[in-house]
Parts: sequence; C-alpha cells; structure tokens
Amino acid sequence: MKRELSGIGMTSQRTRARMIERLRAEGIRDERVLSAMAVVPRHIFVEEALASRAYEDMALPIGLKQTISQPFIVARMIELLAAGRELGKTLEIGAGCGYQAAVLAQLAKDVYAVERLAQLLDKARANLRHLRLPNVRLKHADGYLGLAEAAPFDTIILAAAAGHVPKALLGQLAVGGRMILPLGGAEQSLCLIERSARGYSETRLEPVRFVPLVAGVE
Repeated sequence: MKRELSGIGMTSQRTRARMIERLRAEGIRDERVLSAMAVVPRHIFVEEALASRAYEDMALPIGLKQTISQPFIVARMIELLAAGRELGKTLEIGAGCGYQAAVLAQLAKDVYAVERLAQLLDKARANLRHLRLPNVRLKHADGYLGLAEAAPFDTIILAAAAGHVPKALLGQLAVGGRMILPLGGAEQSLCLIERSARGYSETRLEPVRFVPLVAGVE
C-alpha cells in the first residue's frame, strides 16, 4: 500500500513535484495550497490505465460522464477561497472521485463532500479510505440542496457548473464565508461569492469548462 501511495515512474514523488513547480509557474502563489496539492497522491484517484497521466495539467475521465478537474483549476479555486483566511468548515458540491476533498482536507477544519451519483460516491469512499482522513465526511445528496443539517459553512466549493447560484447554498454560507462555483451554460466563468453582514457580493473571474450541475440523486 505504501508503494501505491508514493507512486513510481510517472506517478512518483518527483513527478508530483514537477506538477507543483508548474502550478507555481502558472501563478499559484499560496504555499499552503501548493503544499496540500503536493501531499495528495492524485494517481490513486484515477483509473489505473490513466495513472501515468495523473500529474499532467488536464482533466481526466473518472466514469459516469464525470471528470477529475485539472490540477491548476483545483489549486486556483482553493487559493481564491483561502486568500487571507482559513477555510474552516467546508462544503464541497460534487465529490466525484474524492480528490478535491482530499486536498481540501489538508487546509480545512472539516470537509463535507456531497455527490449525487451513488456509484461515484462509492469510488470516492474507496479512494479516500487509503488516506485515512478523519476530517472528511461524504454524503449521497443533491448538490443543489447543499447539506442543511451541517450548515452553516465557512467555505463552499462547487465542482460542477450551475446555470444559476443555488439559493439553498447561499443560505448555508456563513456570514464572513466564501463560495466559489463555475457559473453558466455553454459559456462558463468562475464566480466568487462573499457573504457579509450586509449581504452578498459577487465577483466574476476567468472562463472555465466544467460538467453541468444536475439536480436529483441516482
């Protein structure tokens, strides 16, 4: 098991270090985020046939028409959420294969990750079991509805593109909290939402491409 986590060849620690240097060169400045990305073995979250490509800066298929986001986007979104603050209690919408939850777990007090596809959630559970992260909780749930029983959250991150900002998630964001999501349909951009005592502010950022956020559970 130790060898599987540390990796060899194209999944080795040296390959992972090159990914971190590339992220730094592409503009990721928060060393906390870079350290978190360096700790998590991305190759265990993708299919074995794709493990040699795990540290390339690209999205990869994880089954059920879903993808694991490219490392730069994961780092960029988390960096925006963490700027000048701690992540605190964090909600991830779209757990997928569990990779982003594992990265968040290095930085957040607690991570609640919801996934609408039961088969994918089983994969995430199996992947995360290797890392024994005590602060990650997975839930089979509709991302549009969030996770009311654990709210409010200091941080909310969506790993799928919504056509509009889900009202339930706005309500579950703590005062002083931040939420980031891909917003839009054919054309998407990152949207950072901050909640203060006076209300919500929204900042539109760079264009992105994510799978759509779908309502319901399967």
